[in-house]
Amino acid sequence: MKMKGILGAGFETALLFCLLALAWGTSFVAIEVGLHHVPPLLFAGLRYVIAGGVLLAVALVTADRRVPRTRDEWLHVGVVAVLVVGAYHGFLYLGEQYVPGAVAAVVISLTPVLTAPLAGALLPDDSLGLIEAAGLAFGVAGVAVIALPGSNVGSTNVLGVLLVFCGALSFALGSVASRPLDAGLPVQTTQAWAMLLGAGGLLLVGFLRGESLAGVAWNATSVGSLLYLSLVAGAGGYLLYFVLLERASPTEINLVGYAEPAVATLVSWVALGQVVEATTILGFAAILFGFALLKRRALLSVARATTRAAQGA
Repeated sequence: MKMKGILGAGFETALLFCLLALAWGTSFVAIEVGLHHVPPLLFAGLRYVIAGGVLLAVALVTADRRVPRTRDEWLHVGVVAVLVVGAYHGFLYLGEQYVPGAVAAVVISLTPVLTAPLAGALLPDDSLGLIEAAGLAFGVAGVAVIALPGSNVGSTNVLGVLLVFCGALSFALGSVASRPLDAGLPVQTTQAWAMLLGAGGLLLVGFLRGESLAGVAWNATSVGSLLYLSLVAGAGGYLLYFVLLERASPTEINLVGYAEPAVATLVSWVALGQVVEATTILGFAAILFGFALLKRRALLSVARATTRAAQGA
């Protein structure tokens, strides 16, 4: 009998979960390293030109729909491109010019906490109760703890945290806004076109900011970080995510976001010699507690399923 994993769907699912957390957690460190050599929006745009091209090739082979056709399908792709790919990564890359990748990963872990109140405000079937509001308050307080101690308003630390927070907010808004627009286009096709369109937007805004290929220091570090982000964290990470979508619930997959900061912190320490401050750990604990309040019923269901699976192993 196969050993059961933390997601209750077998050892293979648990392994995929860990690989996805590793791919996406290390991406924050790879961004931090690459930003020393490549302008931020150009860096993000090039990453998703490559990753989107790879996913489009995958869609051509595996999906029964390779191109959006209807207005609703293009609208869905457009919302994901603008908010989930373009705005999210634009703010993230700009923010990581001022804060370490490990800190950025902690702030981004707020995304599922922000999704709940946005869904309550924008979708008629979702509502935010008192406990959910408390969860949101803990999450926002966690970000405040990370940003404010030892910093003055306007410092690079606060600016970086605010930019990354805007990235988390953009991702959450895109996730909610795209939900009622889903017209049934295969997920790999949606993501491929969203990446390519989002990459175009990032490159355009970067050009308007004065970024160009002339500002890139092409060397082993810049090329390696770009390829790693494009192929491993980008295309590879989303392929793992697609497989997990068929094996686990959204709440279970959201837990990846809380493994990513641990991965980013460990890799930052090993590769860059960085140690996160105690306030960052405290802030992450507050964000995690806020998520637990918001998703308490779903997490309890996951825990029960995991216990039953472990007993049957």
